[in-house]
Amino acid sequence: MTETRPVRHRPTTTSRLEAGQVTLGYGERAVVKELSLSVPDRQVSVIVGANACGKSTLLRGLARLLKPTSGSVVLDGEAIHTLPTKQVAKKLGLLPQSPVVPDGVTVVDLVSRGRHPHQGVFGRWSKEDEQAVVDALTLTHTVDLADRNVDELSGGQRQRVWLALALAQETDLLLLDEPTTYLDIAHQVEVLDLLVDLNRTRGTTVVMVLHDLGLSARYADHLVAIRGGEVYAEGRPAEVVTEAMVSDVFGLQSRVVVDPVSGTPLILPIGRHHRGAPQ
Repeated sequence: MTETRPVRHRPTTTSRLEAGQVTLGYGERAVVKELSLSVPDRQVSVIVGANACGKSTLLRGLARLLKPTSGSVVLDGEAIHTLPTKQVAKKLGLLPQSPVVPDGVTVVDLVSRGRHPHQGVFGRWSKEDEQAVVDALTLTHTVDLADRNVDELSGGQRQRVWLALALAQETDLLLLDEPTTYLDIAHQVEVLDLLVDLNRTRGTTVVMVLHDLGLSARYADHLVAIRGGEVYAEGRPAEVVTEAMVSDVFGLQSRVVVDPVSGTPLILPIGRHHRGAPQ
């Protein structure tokens, strides 16, 4: 079977964050291979792909947590790994996958740590810091959890608290690795709506890794499909999400139809027990 040529419609907008021919990996094992990507400014970009394809590794590289073995990641025209940590933290916020919770810390204390990059040498707490924390707790519906220890919370509550920390940082760029992990469907939609609100009202550039292809197609302005550590396709969801892409990237037979709610692609998976069913 001849593989369908993938779409590669790169964004025509400007880009503050770019990866140029980056190779990323762990030890001698390369996971992302000579990948180039321009993150479109002031848009919501979603990275999708099968397990172990390099999605999270790419996000770690973009966030300066993982140094490329070749190529470079550029933020505002400078190689991100040459910039001081505090300077990067003022521009770029990150919600990593499965972050480690410090022992005995309360929710408000954890969220307040998002303000550290904005504080001076003496670390004085300002009214602006206080308001940023209150706003972050309010947006994530975690105000009532403020005085509780983080390690006492459910997985979904913790995820919203970590998101609050990232929001308190008040950066123009926000990178999130599986922000809907541990959340039920109602809270997944709530979090994704919140991120789109931030993009629309504040102009925040959002880049996130998601597993749910249907929600990715609904919420992305720009969709990036990764396969084998390389960009298989990128562009608007309607251009990228095809039955051929779902087969090539996820190894899954499907039907792609128009979502009656959003008008975006809707993926109907076809399992072994449904093959040959009436179309």
